[in-house]
Amino acid sequence: MRIIVIGGSAAGLSAALLLARDGHRVEVLDRDTVEPAADVETAARTVFRRSAPQLAQLHSLTPLAGQLLRDHLPDVYTHLLGAGAVVSPVTDRMPPTLADRNLRPGDETLSYLQGRRSTIDRSLRLITAAEPGIRLCGGNLATGLITQPGSPPRVVGVRTIRGDRAADIVLDASGRRSPIDIWLASEHIRPTATIETECGINYYTRHYRLQPGESWPEPGRLSLLQFTPHFGLVACTADNGVLSVAICPAAEDRPFRSLRYAAAYEAVMDTLPGLRKWRAVCNPDTGVRPMAGLRGVLRRLIVDGSPVVHGIHVLGDAACHMNPTLGRGVGMALDSAVRARTAIRRHPDNAHDQALAVDAAVTADVQPWFAEQTRLDAAYLGSLRRSIHAQPEPVSEPDDLVSPAHIRTAAAYDPVVFRSLMQVTGMLRRPGEVYKDPVVQARTRGVLAAVDRAGPRWVSRHVLLDALAAA
Repeated sequence: MRIIVIGGSAAGLSAALLLARDGHRVEVLDRDTVEPAADVETAARTVFRRSAPQLAQLHSLTPLAGQLLRDHLPDVYTHLLGAGAVVSPVTDRMPPTLADRNLRPGDETLSYLQGRRSTIDRSLRLITAAEPGIRLCGGNLATGLITQPGSPPRVVGVRTIRGDRAADIVLDASGRRSPIDIWLASEHIRPTATIETECGINYYTRHYRLQPGESWPEPGRLSLLQFTPHFGLVACTADNGVLSVAICPAAEDRPFRSLRYAAAYEAVMDTLPGLRKWRAVCNPDTGVRPMAGLRGVLRRLIVDGSPVVHGIHVLGDAACHMNPTLGRGVGMALDSAVRARTAIRRHPDNAHDQALAVDAAVTADVQPWFAEQTRLDAAYLGSLRRSIHAQPEPVSEPDDLVSPAHIRTAAAYDPVVFRSLMQVTGMLRRPGEVYKDPVVQARTRGVLAAVDRAGPRWVSRHVLLDALAAA
């Protein structure tokens, strides 16, 4: 079959590789170049684009993403290791409060793969460019869909700035700004079923480089995720001696918007003792890369049980994107590519069954993560707003109710709860499976009854505002 992929994203290139290896002829269209950079550092220097600010942000591949690469695109996984990506085992994420730090069977499945997004994309581009059956068409912007009438109508090609391109199947991997509803409306086709949620968080990422002659202060890899009362903090050692840090305050917290300036960013970094020894052996390697205007979006091509259109599927961020704090974006992109390939394999000549199969997989494999992230965002944004306005925390749930927040607290002390939560964070088990697990609930109750839940002491908001003002 002739397949057109709109967008040279991680989802688009992964789908192109999978489908070309199934014998299809695949054409990848992108408004920008899709040629691989000469080396990883050139890729990093040229990655920032206003239309895709997430490409310059901190990245790591979840255990699910690593599993999908090893199972379906092992050459990409191997190339990433050769390009300097860092395997981060479960021990890197064990909190200091976890007394039992011994490895257990299955821990190998909980490893992350850490690297800059530019390095991840370069590996995908190199392998895609060398793949027979794939034609990369950079600098060719898709402007609309070609459809045939029917019930429902069918997509049979793509309009581009270089002319029309016919296709048996079109895959929209054009990212979070996908114009698919505009294109459908221009063809008098009803819109997709789209849910939008508030994220309310801005991202400010900076990359640092290990100084010549220095080494990291600890033998393990840094893998830090903290939700402070004032902002989220994510940091990890990435590929080729790079330390990546993201500070994520509420979008409405106006003083923190000055984080886009290097002096303000470094002033806040000075208040973070947990990063001090790592930062001491590094120099800034980039400016501060901001990302704002984030919303959660879940888009489906099935409305009231029926496809709005045949012959097109949405992948990656075009299908679902959300707050990237937990690093699930690339994993979801890879998963969407595998889902599309599976549906096309099973129903090569039946567009209706293809559409239903893709949507059924969304119900099973995407919607639970979207719902969980929406709940997490609402809870954390509420906490940040209370910090901004100096409001008290709400009354906590009764102790007999084991909430996800209680499970996250218990994970800092109990090795079974810790690993169960890691399986959720890494997308290996769905949230409901873990949160309702009677063993997890019982062990969580035991921890809550035995430990002091005061939590860590964070620097005050006044100290942070004074640091920003001084900068």
